[in-house]
Amino acid sequence: MTVRKLKPVTPAQRFTIVNGFDAITVSKPEKSLLRFLKKTGGRNNSGKMTVPHRGGGHKRRYREIDFKRNKFEIEGQIVSIQYDPNRTAFIALVKYTDDEKRYIIAQNGLKVGQKIISGQNVSPDIGNAMPLSSIPLGTIISCIELKPKKGASIARSAGTFAQLMARDGKYATIKLPSGETRLILKTCFATIGTVSNSDNQLIIKGKAGRSRWLGKRPRTRPVAMNPVDHPMGGGEGRASGGHPRSKNGVPAKGFRTRSKKKISSKLILERKNK
Repeated sequence: MTVRKLKPVTPAQRFTIVNGFDAITVSKPEKSLLRFLKKTGGRNNSGKMTVPHRGGGHKRRYREIDFKRNKFEIEGQIVSIQYDPNRTAFIALVKYTDDEKRYIIAQNGLKVGQKIISGQNVSPDIGNAMPLSSIPLGTIISCIELKPKKGASIARSAGTFAQLMARDGKYATIKLPSGETRLILKTCFATIGTVSNSDNQLIIKGKAGRSRWLGKRPRTRPVAMNPVDHPMGGGEGRASGGHPRSKNGVPAKGFRTRSKKKISSKLILERKNK
Protein backbone atom coordinates (compact mmCIF):
# COMPACT_ATOMS: atom_id res chain seq x y z
CA MET A 1 0.00 0.00 0.00
CA THR A 2 1.52 3.30 -1.07
CA VAL A 3 0.46 6.91 -1.38
CA ARG A 4 1.36 9.29 -4.18
CA LYS A 5 2.11 13.01 -3.93
CA LEU A 6 0.94 14.84 -7.03
CA LYS A 7 3.15 17.12 -9.04
CA PRO A 8 1.92 20.69 -8.26
CA VAL A 9 0.59 21.62 -11.70
CA THR A 10 -2.32 23.48 -10.05
CA PRO A 11 -2.54 25.24 -6.64
CA ALA A 12 -4.68 22.44 -5.12
CA GLN A 13 -2.31 19.72 -6.25
CA ARG A 14 0.50 21.32 -4.23
CA PHE A 15 -0.96 19.71 -1.10
CA THR A 16 -2.82 16.69 -2.53
CA ILE A 17 -1.76 13.17 -1.49
CA VAL A 18 -3.72 10.37 -3.15
CA ASN A 19 -3.77 6.60 -2.80
CA GLY A 20 -1.32 4.75 -5.02
CA PHE A 21 -3.82 1.88 -5.54
CA ASP A 22 -0.91 -0.50 -6.12
CA ALA A 23 -2.85 -3.28 -4.37
CA ILE A 24 -5.83 -2.97 -6.77
CA THR A 25 -5.78 -5.63 -9.50
CA VAL A 26 -8.92 -4.87 -11.58
CA SER A 27 -10.92 -1.72 -12.29
CA LYS A 28 -14.40 -3.16 -12.97
CA PRO A 29 -16.53 -4.75 -10.20
CA GLU A 30 -18.40 -8.07 -10.33
CA LYS A 31 -21.83 -7.28 -11.81
CA SER A 32 -23.68 -10.05 -9.98
CA LEU A 33 -22.73 -8.52 -6.60
CA LEU A 34 -23.69 -4.90 -7.40
CA ARG A 35 -26.82 -3.26 -6.02
CA PHE A 36 -28.46 0.12 -6.67
CA LEU A 37 -27.64 2.70 -3.99
CA LYS A 38 -29.95 5.66 -3.50
CA LYS A 39 -28.68 8.82 -1.82
CA THR A 40 -30.71 10.67 0.82
CA GLY A 41 -28.81 13.94 0.94
CA GLY A 42 -29.29 13.85 4.71
CA ARG A 43 -33.06 14.31 4.40
CA ASN A 44 -35.95 12.35 5.92
CA ASN A 45 -39.21 11.18 4.29
CA SER A 46 -40.69 14.70 4.42
CA GLY A 47 -37.66 16.30 2.74
CA LYS A 48 -36.36 17.98 5.89
CA MET A 49 -32.59 17.96 6.41
CA THR A 50 -31.97 15.87 9.54
CA VAL A 51 -28.24 15.12 9.03
CA PRO A 52 -26.03 18.10 8.10
CA HIS A 53 -23.11 18.26 5.68
CA ARG A 54 -24.40 15.59 3.28
CA GLY A 55 -25.43 15.84 -0.36
CA GLY A 56 -24.21 15.60 -3.93
CA GLY A 57 -21.25 13.40 -4.72
CA HIS A 58 -20.55 10.90 -7.46
CA LYS A 59 -23.07 8.15 -8.17
CA ARG A 60 -22.24 4.86 -6.46
CA ARG A 61 -23.34 1.25 -6.56
CA TYR A 62 -23.26 -0.91 -3.47
CA ARG A 63 -21.04 -3.99 -3.35
CA GLU A 64 -22.60 -6.80 -1.32
CA ILE A 65 -20.01 -7.82 1.28
CA ASP A 66 -20.01 -11.19 3.02
CA PHE A 67 -19.56 -10.14 6.65
CA LYS A 68 -20.85 -13.47 8.04
CA ARG A 69 -18.27 -15.71 6.28
CA ASN A 70 -20.73 -18.61 6.65
CA LYS A 71 -19.46 -20.84 3.81
CA PHE A 72 -17.84 -23.23 6.28
CA GLU A 73 -15.16 -25.72 5.24
CA ILE A 74 -15.46 -24.65 1.57
CA GLU A 75 -12.21 -23.37 0.11
CA GLY A 76 -12.20 -20.15 -1.87
CA GLN A 77 -9.64 -18.49 -4.11
CA ILE A 78 -8.91 -14.74 -4.27
CA VAL A 79 -9.78 -13.64 -7.81
CA SER A 80 -9.06 -9.92 -7.46
CA ILE A 81 -8.51 -7.03 -5.04
CA GLN A 82 -10.86 -4.13 -5.78
CA TYR A 83 -11.67 -0.58 -4.73
CA ASP A 84 -14.99 0.04 -2.94
CA PRO A 85 -16.33 3.64 -2.94
CA ASN A 86 -18.56 2.85 0.05
CA ARG A 87 -15.73 2.09 2.53
CA THR A 88 -12.11 2.96 3.26
CA ALA A 89 -10.85 -0.64 3.05
CA PHE A 90 -10.25 -2.56 -0.15
CA ILE A 91 -12.39 -5.61 -0.93
CA ALA A 92 -11.47 -9.01 -2.33
CA LEU A 93 -13.52 -11.08 -4.78
CA VAL A 94 -13.54 -14.74 -3.74
CA LYS A 95 -14.55 -17.64 -5.96
CA TYR A 96 -15.41 -20.82 -4.03
CA THR A 97 -15.08 -24.40 -5.22
CA ASP A 98 -18.86 -24.54 -5.82
CA ASP A 99 -18.44 -21.58 -8.29
CA GLU A 100 -20.18 -19.06 -6.01
CA LYS A 101 -18.59 -15.60 -5.88
CA ARG A 102 -18.58 -13.31 -2.84
CA TYR A 103 -16.91 -10.09 -1.75
CA ILE A 104 -15.03 -9.97 1.56
CA ILE A 105 -13.08 -7.22 3.33
CA ALA A 106 -9.48 -7.60 2.16
CA GLN A 107 -6.73 -8.03 4.74
CA ASN A 108 -3.17 -6.74 4.37
CA GLY A 109 -1.10 -9.32 2.53
CA LEU A 110 -3.93 -11.01 0.60
CA LYS A 111 -2.73 -11.92 -2.89
CA VAL A 112 -4.55 -12.97 -6.07
CA GLY A 113 -4.63 -16.75 -6.29
CA GLN A 114 -4.37 -17.23 -2.51
CA LYS A 115 -6.67 -19.82 -0.90
CA ILE A 116 -8.87 -18.86 2.06
CA ILE A 117 -11.32 -20.84 4.15
CA SER A 118 -13.77 -20.31 6.98
CA GLY A 119 -14.41 -22.87 9.71
CA GLN A 120 -13.82 -24.24 13.18
CA ASN A 121 -10.54 -26.09 12.73
CA VAL A 122 -8.67 -24.22 9.99
CA SER A 123 -5.13 -22.86 10.06
CA PRO A 124 -4.77 -19.26 11.38
CA ASP A 125 -3.55 -17.81 8.08
CA ILE A 126 -4.29 -14.29 6.79
CA GLY A 127 -7.81 -14.06 5.38
CA ASN A 128 -9.16 -17.17 7.12
CA ALA A 129 -12.24 -16.75 9.34
CA MET A 130 -12.40 -18.67 12.62
CA PRO A 131 -14.29 -18.58 15.93
CA LEU A 132 -12.44 -16.85 18.76
CA SER A 133 -12.23 -20.20 20.55
CA SER A 134 -9.91 -21.57 17.83
CA ILE A 135 -7.64 -18.55 17.28
CA PRO A 136 -4.23 -18.64 19.04
CA LEU A 137 -3.79 -16.06 21.82
CA GLY A 138 -2.00 -12.87 20.81
CA THR A 139 -3.17 -13.10 17.17
CA ILE A 140 -3.97 -9.89 15.27
CA ILE A 141 -7.59 -10.11 14.06
CA SER A 142 -10.19 -7.95 12.30
CA CYS A 143 -13.82 -8.10 11.09
CA ILE A 144 -15.01 -9.36 14.48
CA GLU A 145 -18.58 -10.36 15.31
CA LEU A 146 -20.14 -8.82 18.40
CA LYS A 147 -22.96 -11.37 18.45
CA PRO A 148 -22.76 -14.92 17.03
CA LYS A 149 -23.98 -15.28 13.42
CA LYS A 150 -24.79 -11.56 13.16
CA GLY A 151 -21.82 -10.73 10.94
CA ALA A 152 -18.66 -8.69 11.45
CA SER A 153 -19.17 -5.29 13.06
CA ILE A 154 -15.82 -4.44 14.73
CA ALA A 155 -12.50 -3.47 13.06
CA ARG A 156 -13.76 -3.23 9.47
CA SER A 157 -12.27 0.08 8.28
CA ALA A 158 -8.89 0.65 6.64
CA GLY A 159 -5.84 -0.30 8.68
CA THR A 160 -7.74 -1.34 11.82
CA PHE A 161 -7.10 -4.45 13.87
CA ALA A 162 -7.74 -5.92 17.30
CA GLN A 163 -5.82 -8.43 19.40
CA LEU A 164 -7.01 -11.59 21.11
CA MET A 165 -5.64 -11.30 24.66
CA ALA A 166 -7.16 -14.17 26.68
CA ARG A 167 -9.96 -16.70 27.04
CA ASP A 168 -11.92 -17.51 30.18
CA GLY A 169 -15.10 -19.58 30.32
CA LYS A 170 -17.42 -18.73 27.45
CA TYR A 171 -15.80 -15.32 26.78
CA ALA A 172 -12.66 -14.10 25.01
CA THR A 173 -10.86 -10.88 25.95
CA ILE A 174 -10.28 -8.58 22.98
CA LYS A 175 -8.28 -5.34 22.84
CA LEU A 176 -10.16 -3.18 20.34
CA PRO A 177 -8.74 -0.52 17.96
CA SER A 178 -10.04 2.25 20.25
CA GLY A 179 -7.95 0.92 23.15
CA GLU A 180 -10.99 -0.51 24.90
CA THR A 181 -10.71 -4.02 26.33
CA ARG A 182 -13.90 -6.04 26.39
CA LEU A 183 -15.32 -9.56 26.54
CA ILE A 184 -16.84 -11.20 23.45
CA LEU A 185 -18.39 -14.67 23.22
CA LYS A 186 -15.93 -17.31 22.04
CA THR A 187 -18.41 -18.52 19.41
CA CYS A 188 -18.13 -15.21 17.51
CA PHE A 189 -16.11 -15.33 14.28
CA ALA A 190 -13.17 -13.11 13.37
CA THR A 191 -10.78 -12.88 10.42
CA ILE A 192 -7.01 -13.26 10.77
CA GLY A 193 -4.95 -10.19 9.84
CA THR A 194 -5.14 -6.39 9.63
CA VAL A 195 -7.64 -4.66 7.33
CA SER A 196 -6.10 -3.46 4.05
CA ASN A 197 -5.36 0.09 2.87
CA SER A 198 -3.57 1.12 6.06
CA ASP A 199 -2.16 4.23 4.30
CA ASN A 200 -5.67 5.69 4.03
CA GLN A 201 -4.92 7.95 7.01
CA LEU A 202 -2.13 9.69 5.04
CA ILE A 203 -4.43 10.89 2.24
CA ILE A 204 -4.91 14.67 1.92
CA LYS A 205 -7.79 15.86 -0.27
CA GLY A 206 -6.05 19.12 -1.20
CA LYS A 207 -9.19 21.06 -2.13
CA ALA A 208 -12.83 21.49 -1.16
CA GLY A 209 -14.00 20.08 -4.49
CA ARG A 210 -12.71 16.63 -3.66
CA SER A 211 -14.94 16.56 -0.57
CA ARG A 212 -17.91 17.46 -2.75
CA TRP A 213 -17.10 14.50 -5.05
CA LEU A 214 -17.36 12.29 -1.97
CA GLY A 215 -20.79 13.69 -1.04
CA LYS A 216 -19.63 15.96 1.80
CA ARG A 217 -21.01 19.49 1.93
CA PRO A 218 -19.34 22.47 3.66
CA ARG A 219 -19.43 22.75 7.43
CA THR A 220 -20.26 26.09 9.06
CA ARG A 221 -18.60 26.95 12.38
CA PRO A 222 -21.24 26.89 15.17
CA VAL A 223 -19.97 30.17 16.70
CA ALA A 224 -20.73 31.90 13.38
CA MET A 225 -24.41 30.86 13.57
CA ASN A 226 -27.37 32.56 15.20
CA PRO A 227 -28.82 31.36 18.55
CA VAL A 228 -31.79 29.80 16.73
CA ASP A 229 -29.45 27.59 14.68
CA HIS A 230 -27.03 26.28 17.30
CA PRO A 231 -26.47 26.41 21.08
CA MET A 232 -23.05 28.00 20.48
CA GLY A 233 -24.40 30.68 18.14
CA GLY A 234 -25.08 34.36 18.82
CA GLY A 235 -23.40 36.79 21.22
CA GLU A 236 -22.02 40.28 20.81
CA GLY A 237 -18.99 40.54 18.57
CA ARG A 238 -16.77 37.49 18.23
CA ALA A 239 -18.08 35.50 21.17
CA SER A 240 -16.37 32.15 21.71
CA GLY A 241 -19.67 30.29 22.14
CA GLY A 242 -19.14 28.65 25.52
CA HIS A 243 -18.66 24.92 25.97
CA PRO A 244 -18.39 22.88 22.74
CA ARG A 245 -21.57 20.93 22.08
CA SER A 246 -23.62 19.48 19.25
CA LYS A 247 -26.57 21.08 17.52
CA ASN A 248 -28.84 19.18 19.91
CA GLY A 249 -27.02 20.55 22.94
CA VAL A 250 -25.02 17.41 23.81
CA PRO A 251 -21.56 18.41 25.16
CA ALA A 252 -18.49 17.26 23.24
CA LYS A 253 -14.82 16.64 24.16
CA GLY A 254 -15.05 14.19 27.03
CA PHE A 255 -18.77 14.06 27.80
CA ARG A 256 -19.88 10.42 28.06
CA THR A 257 -23.01 9.66 26.06
CA ARG A 258 -23.15 5.92 26.76
CA SER A 259 -26.24 4.88 28.74
CA LYS A 260 -25.47 3.72 32.30
CA LYS A 261 -28.26 1.14 32.03
CA LYS A 262 -26.71 -0.71 29.09
CA ILE A 263 -26.48 -4.42 29.88
CA SER A 264 -23.29 -4.88 27.87
CA SER A 265 -21.37 -2.45 30.13
CA LYS A 266 -20.41 -5.38 32.36
CA LEU A 267 -18.50 -6.89 29.41
CA ILE A 268 -16.22 -3.83 29.12
CA LEU A 269 -13.10 -4.43 31.22
CA GLU A 270 -11.29 -1.18 30.40
CA ARG A 271 -12.74 1.98 28.87
CA LYS A 272 -11.05 3.59 25.91
CA ASN A 273 -10.89 6.95 27.75
CA LYS A 274 -8.44 5.49 30.22
